[in-house]
Amino acid sequence: MDLVTTATSTEESERAASVAVLPVGSFEQHGAHLPLLTDTIVACAIAKAVAERYDLFLLPPVTISCSHEHAAWRGTVSISATTLAAVVGDIAASLRQSGINQLAVINGHGGNYALANVVQEANVAGPKMTLFPARADWDDARVAAGLHSTAHQDMHAGELEVSLLLHVAPEVVRDGFQHADHLADDRRHLLTRGMSGYTTSGVIGLPSHATAAKGKAVLEDLVRSFAHQHGLLSRPEHDQE
Repeated sequence: MDLVTTATSTEESERAASVAVLPVGSFEQHGAHLPLLTDTIVACAIAKAVAERYDLFLLPPVTISCSHEHAAWRGTVSISATTLAAVVGDIAASLRQSGINQLAVINGHGGNYALANVVQEANVAGPKMTLFPARADWDDARVAAGLHSTAHQDMHAGELEVSLLLHVAPEVVRDGFQHADHLADDRRHLLTRGMSGYTTSGVIGLPSHATAAKGKAVLEDLVRSFAHQHGLLSRPEHDQE
């Protein structure tokens, strides 16, 4: 799975894309069967697919973000929400200097709550930034792919994430996911207790139901649903007023 673009500046000048795509992942535990880089791999897979489909400027990923709820597990590394917001804001400002005014942020980690505020603030004067996939996009993709679990059940290192990695990077999936199911549906104190308050394995979900075919179907549906986000960003500014 390629995590970075290999385009040259000449190629990007010829492309002249008006929308850039920024994958934002994380570096955090995903049980014994998925790598620390899981969310980054997911974000990159979605970002690369939508960039190719809609001919957008693909950026390299932000690989460390807000994973504080996973701090109980060795290997997890986080930055503050303030830092993440500043990084994305600085990237958007730099893009504007080169003539690219719209940015699609592809978020692979549910704990990056700060990104929602960054995007809201960026769009006060009109659509300049989008955050994808939204919860509804993930839900639609689950249905389209025939996933067994719901989004609430399958929170972390479960059916969805294992399926996606079996499709885009099967070599990084360790054996054992077939027997790693763990449910913790009542997680009302997650922000206070962290993930370790609800799982000892680091898993909350049903990875045993994962297949590469489901991962392929999820990714294809997300690429399809991105069309609306792309339409909002790529409309001429006078049409957005």
